[in-house]
Amino acid sequence: MPKPSQGSDRLDPLVWKITSVAVLGSFLAQLDATVVNVSLSSLAVELHSSLTAIQWVTSGYLLALALMLPLNGWLVERIGAKSVYLWCFSAFTLSSGLCGLAWSANSLIAFRILQGMSGGLMAPMAQMMMARVAGKNMARIIGYAAVPVMLGPILGPVIAGAILQHASWRWLFLVNLPVGVLAIVLSILFLPNDREETTSRNLDLLGFFLLSPGLVLFLYSSDHLGERAGILTLLASIVLLALFFRNAVRKGNAALIHLQLFKGKVFSASAITQFMSNGIAFAGQMLIPIYLIRACGRSPSATGWLLAPLGIGMIVSYPWMGALTQRFGIRKVSATGALLALAGTMPFIYLASHGLSLAILVAALFLRGAGLSAVGIPSISAAYSSVKREDLPMATTSLNIVQRLGGPTLTTLCATFLGWRLRSAATGSTLSTAFTAAFLLLCALHAILFLAALRLPLTLDKDKKQETPEEESTALFESIAD
Repeated sequence: MPKPSQGSDRLDPLVWKITSVAVLGSFLAQLDATVVNVSLSSLAVELHSSLTAIQWVTSGYLLALALMLPLNGWLVERIGAKSVYLWCFSAFTLSSGLCGLAWSANSLIAFRILQGMSGGLMAPMAQMMMARVAGKNMARIIGYAAVPVMLGPILGPVIAGAILQHASWRWLFLVNLPVGVLAIVLSILFLPNDREETTSRNLDLLGFFLLSPGLVLFLYSSDHLGERAGILTLLASIVLLALFFRNAVRKGNAALIHLQLFKGKVFSASAITQFMSNGIAFAGQMLIPIYLIRACGRSPSATGWLLAPLGIGMIVSYPWMGALTQRFGIRKVSATGALLALAGTMPFIYLASHGLSLAILVAALFLRGAGLSAVGIPSISAAYSSVKREDLPMATTSLNIVQRLGGPTLTTLCATFLGWRLRSAATGSTLSTAFTAAFLLLCALHAILFLAALRLPLTLDKDKKQETPEEESTALFESIAD
């Protein structure tokens, strides 16, 4: 394993090689998290499925992303970072091919879950590999690395729209094959061999096998509460999740998720904010394309371009978050971001009931993107500043799990609600009424996010304020690498 780069000006070429491989993996995982949103209506028609069922193509992927996070550190210490990354990219590429060959909605959902399982390991692996070689330059490296990753929300809908306009939906996934092969080759050439540094580390397997099926059954039951199977799966999920919490309390800091961390007011407020922010982001990315396609009659290609202001708003505001947080404090920036995101979502209630206006749509999406971008960085900073340095690895894992679970949970909630309202539309109500109600629900979730952001601290702890942003960023990523 190469020594971390300590120079402040000139970086070792190996750092850029490893960063390029790491960014390619996290970018592809992020791209695939958004590329399907524009195609849900088309997939429902092509695969003869309902909206509430086909949305599991997105929710199943996001759920698998979250549930694989705890395995990252354990696998790295067992077989080495390079081996894990090669296996992840190989599995991601293979499952992408299987998604392209899917013959039904159920088979596509199953293959997307496999894709999410491998993709869920690639993002934290990217952070860890960069942290190992960047050293004190981590803040500088992560600034460059964040740009292509943040392009995912912009390029995902645009690429999906172009593919659906000119080719089969299967190319949404088959397009990953050449990129995956390139990434595997670059990984073999650029990543250092660290097999000799592997160690044996215990993993809370019982907690993992209680949490994973418990959450899956809970989300499944939320879509089938009107059926006997839905009630039975809900009861089963409650039992499994109760056993998970009992196991976590008993094992303490050796558990999959260290529950003691959530007793801290700051950490729990940050976790709730991250859960809501991530969930609202993905729920909106599911609802808005369906509205544009089904209610407004826009083509998938046009919809992809119409969604671009959302990602642009995120990219434009992202670089300012560090300076704004230092000047105005965590609570003000995060709460203001949540309020802006709510203000950018409320116009969709008007659009759904009065018809599409491109000017209002573009402005609303840009404002929503800028607002959501402003919530994340301050709340994450608050979470990490509230825990001891030795607890950073567990805090990182716990916070990431909670954050990523927001996506499938709130996406499933909004999709189930919209599906119910659309079924009502078939018996007399209009499409506009169904989407108006769905956007009202999304605004209510935004209001909860705003209230959660108000529980964040005004500023960082005094002890933490002694560190510069670069020192704090470096400490965080070094803890991930360790």
